[in-house]
Parts: sequence; structure tokens; C-alpha cells
Amino acid sequence: TLFRSACFCKLFDTGIMSGCPFMTRKYQFSFNRLSIEGNGGEDSAQEGENKASKGGIIYGEYLHLEKVLDAQELQSENKGNKIHDEHLFIVTHQAYELWFKQILWELDSVREMFQNGHVRDERNMLKVVTRIHRIAIIFKLLVEQFAVLETMTALDFFDFRDYLSPASGFQSLQFRLLENKIGVPESLRVPYNRRHYRDSFKGKQNELLLKSEEELTLLQLVESWLERTPGLEEQGFNFWGKLQVNIFKGIDEEFKVAQAKPESEEKEELLAELQKQRELFTSLFDEKRHQHLLSKGERRLSYNAMKGALMIYFYREEPRFQVPFQLLTSLMDIDALMTKWRYNHVCMVHRMIGTKEGTGGSSGYHYLRSTVSDRYKVFVDLFNLSTFLVPRHWIPKLNPSIHKFLYTAEYSDSSYFSSDDSD
Repeated sequence: TLFRSACFCKLFDTGIMSGCPFMTRKYQFSFNRLSIEGNGGEDSAQEGENKASKGGIIYGEYLHLEKVLDAQELQSENKGNKIHDEHLFIVTHQAYELWFKQILWELDSVREMFQNGHVRDERNMLKVVTRIHRIAIIFKLLVEQFAVLETMTALDFFDFRDYLSPASGFQSLQFRLLENKIGVPESLRVPYNRRHYRDSFKGKQNELLLKSEEELTLLQLVESWLERTPGLEEQGFNFWGKLQVNIFKGIDEEFKVAQAKPESEEKEELLAELQKQRELFTSLFDEKRHQHLLSKGERRLSYNAMKGALMIYFYREEPRFQVPFQLLTSLMDIDALMTKWRYNHVCMVHRMIGTKEGTGGSSGYHYLRSTVSDRYKVFVDLFNLSTFLVPRHWIPKLNPSIHKFLYTAEYSDSSYFSSDDSD
């Protein structure tokens, strides 16, 4: 090190490298400081001990890598015609299934916290939001993972596709469980070859799917939580009643301003737009209409849950509503990413097999394309809330009592449970 430093200095002194601005005296330093040797000439990077040599579980055993890495059985190889890209196909789908397992792990923990009432302690809401956000990030990764599969050409896939039949991605038990537990309604599912989706699963798998249909979904649990939003009580702040008064008062005022304008095409368009707004908000405050849309599957949340969600949107800057707003945002992220995942899947299948029949016997591309719609969006009502946003001065002002309540987060309520039960 000293020798190299001396040589470098010699080059500098002779002017060979004088063109470099960092070779001036201002930037000179001793290169022996870059030595990996610490004090006393010993390498500090090598300090420590190998604990694995003393016994105990090691990396490969902890992760059961022998099982995981030995689980890629190429059907083409078994048939005496080993196709290189089948290995990529298997590994990618196994990775999907591992991530589905993690999503189910997170989803079940969140559902349990809602079911046990732990979300009444607002400290636990941070756990809920963190885990829901984690699910969204995993789905983001799964969406991007299609890029790896798409390095394989249609011809590469054709080389081993026949070896897969009748295996099909539709037979993924974990993805069907995931859909059920999030809240995809059975009534809105696209039939699979005109049959119930559960008919593709037998024995224990069929039982697991049936059980998941009978459990409370994330949608139902979030719905119950939203119905308890503070400030909805008619005898209290009465957010909904005040909002209705303010909105129609605001529209009436804008009507008066528009009507006072000189006759013109612009005036007619403005009046027509205000009439549309009046009709839109009339439908919003019509509970019977909401129930009718629920029965048709065009709404998913109850009327009171919709009120709670809109209140959280309007007052999202209040400390008590900041975490709930993050939760609603992450739920929309999951819906959006699942839709993107379905769409990427459709595009990849179209690219790989065109309009051929799927390996499991479905219509392939045409079936998959039919699943990319709002019928599979669980939290579609949260997306639609933006339809009802209004100018800030139409939003009811918080009175001192409700403002203090929303400004102060409630950390625990001993009437429900001990904080020791938070997980």
C-alpha cells in the first residue's frame, strides 16, 4: 500500500496526472487509509466465529432447500425429450404459489384482528395497514414477474405445452382461496366451462374452498368496521345529514349564479351539468336506491359503510382518520394490482397460445379476458367514492367536540380487551 501511494505521488509530482482536478494538493490523502488492515495489522473483517460449526440448524435446513430445490420435475425430461424452458415455467409458477401462501398468511392475520375486535385498539390498526400494504407490494411484484415468463417465446412454450395437459392455472387452490377470503362474490364469478368453479377441485381442496366461502371475508369485516365510523350518529355530529344539507345548498347557490348569466350555449351547458350533479347526489342520499344497487351487485358496501368511507375521505387529514385512510387506499391498491395481474395474464396467454383452448380445457384467452372486469373488483365502491367529492367548503365543519375526538387517537379501550392481546 505504501509502495503504491509513493508511486502515485511520484506521478503527481512529475505532472503526468496534473490534468485531473482531484490530483491537486487540496484533494491529496494518504492511500494507506484504504488498507483493509485495522490496528495492529489484523483484518477486522475477519473477526468473529463460525457458530454453525458448533451445531444447530443451518441455512439449508431452516429453509428446507433440499425439498424446495428438488421440486422442479420436468415432464418433458420424464418423457425423454428435455425442454430447457420448462424449468423456467415451473420455477416461475412455484414462486407465484409461494407468494400466494404469504398473501394468505397476511390476509388471515388481518381478518383475525378484525374478527377479534383488536382493531378497536388503534395501535393495532397500524399492524393491519402494514400487512395490507405488504399484500399490495407482493402483488406488485407478481405483476412484474410476468416479464420473466415473457422472455420465453410462444414457440419455446409450444415445445413443452402438451406435457402440461390437463394441468391449468385455474386449478390454483391458493388463488381461489385468496379470492374468496378477500371477498369476490360467488354470484359474480365467471362460470368455468358453464360449471361452478368449485367443480374443478375434489376432496379436501373442495372442502377448503367451501369453508372459505362460509367465513367472513375481508370485505365484510371492513364493512362492519366502516359502519362504526365516529361522527355518523344522527344524535351526535350527524355527518351524513349535514353533508346532504350543504351539498344541495351549494348546488342551489350555483344554480342561481348560472341562471343570472346572459342566455348562451355556455349557460345551457352549465345548467345541464348542475342538474346532473343534483341527480347524482339525490341518488347518493337515497338509501332504497343503494339497496337496489346492492341487490344487483353494483354496490358492495352497505349504506352505512359507504357513509363511513366517505367521511374518512373528507376528513382524512384528521389524526384519527389518517391510518383508516391509508387502509382504504391500500385496499384499492390490492384491487388495482389484482386487476393488472389478471390483465397481464390475459396478454401473456394471448401471446403464447393465441385463441387456442387452454390446457385445462377452458376457452383460454376468451375465458381469461372475461375475468378482467369490475365484477372481480372487491372494493369497487371505494374507487367510486371520487364520484362524490365536493368543494372543501361544502364539507361540514367539525364542531369542537368531534374535532377534539378526531384529533386525539384512542390507544386502547379496556372494555374490549387488554393491550397484551394485541397480536
